[in-house]
Amino acid sequence: MTTDDLSTPLGQDRPRRRRWRFPFTALQIIAAALSLFLMAFLGFALFNTNPMGGEPVARVAYDPTALPARATGKPSTNEPASAAGAVPKEAPKAAARPLLPGQQTVTIIDGSSGERRDVVIGGADATPGADIRPATIAGINPKLLENSRHGLIPVAADGLKPFRAYAGGSDAERARAAATPSIAIIITGLGVGAAKTGDAIAKLPAAVTLAFTPYGSDPGRLVERARAQKHEVWLQVPMEPFDYPDNDPGPQTLLTTLPAAQNVDRLAWHMSRFQGYAGLTNFMGARFAATDAAMQPIIKDAAKRGLAWLDDGSAPRSVARALAEAQAMPFAKADLTIDTVPTPAEIDRALARLETLAKERGSAVGTASALPISIERIASWAKQLDSRGIMLVPLTTAMLKPKSS
Repeated sequence: MTTDDLSTPLGQDRPRRRRWRFPFTALQIIAAALSLFLMAFLGFALFNTNPMGGEPVARVAYDPTALPARATGKPSTNEPASAAGAVPKEAPKAAARPLLPGQQTVTIIDGSSGERRDVVIGGADATPGADIRPATIAGINPKLLENSRHGLIPVAADGLKPFRAYAGGSDAERARAAATPSIAIIITGLGVGAAKTGDAIAKLPAAVTLAFTPYGSDPGRLVERARAQKHEVWLQVPMEPFDYPDNDPGPQTLLTTLPAAQNVDRLAWHMSRFQGYAGLTNFMGARFAATDAAMQPIIKDAAKRGLAWLDDGSAPRSVARALAEAQAMPFAKADLTIDTVPTPAEIDRALARLETLAKERGSAVGTASALPISIERIASWAKQLDSRGIMLVPLTTAMLKPKSS
């Protein structure tokens, strides 16, 4: 026994247990797992050979024997297999043709060669090798359409403009209006609410112009009904009011805070919603219409497409007239809103005021919403108008008519 053994307290001669500790903390484990995940993701992104390259994929059922391979009318032949490691050649692209509602282009990719072919489905002749031609819309000139990323939009072509092509009335009526005091009335806010839109189409005289918003589940169908009843059609373009966004005109509103290119793109979205309109008019937009830098690209694009512009009179500081005149664009400004106070007496009083203006200046323009009372009073008033020596005309007729001093 050593001195240390004698000096060691009793019961303290047992060896101490060493507590085992995990070599990593929980935070280190989580960091390592995230690093491994990131490395795996980067490896997949760098070395993945998926020919789709991350593009959106849609599966469409079709019969390959019933669809033409190309819009040239010639059947497709497969390209020779490329050498190992070479990038496969794409099939030659045919000249793009406008797509009409009900048609869409589907890109078909050959899984073995990677060859891509664009096939138009819907509204085309299903005979193999047949030339693909867009389905027709009643009264719409296909020459006055061009494709955009949003769909078909109007365009001037071969000296013909939508303003002239889709103007209401006949040449004889326009000749008569040139020597007769005339009034144009535009019913706005149509397309949202099939019932009120149907009432306006059916109950109002054909000479009443109908302005549709770009919203609604199927504005094109309602526009076709209106045109079938000989109504002239216009498109309302939602624009930024002073109290935006508390007062929001709707999706794709043109805003003063957006770049010009983005507003023009939004305009294309609105113009693609339906076809057959002679011109554009603002929907709200007191701030936008008063901002020269914002309005100028919109007016310029609309003028280039052969459209007219109506200022509905709701923006006192609107610069639309000056910009339209600079583009030699047909332009009109509404003289008054007929149903600002939607009562029979006030509506009748506004219509009488329009008659006075027409007699004084040769023509007058009024706007109204599709309220039942407005439709009723305008329809009743129009029946007696001719007997008072005043003619009810489409808006394009009033725009083309020079005003008396």
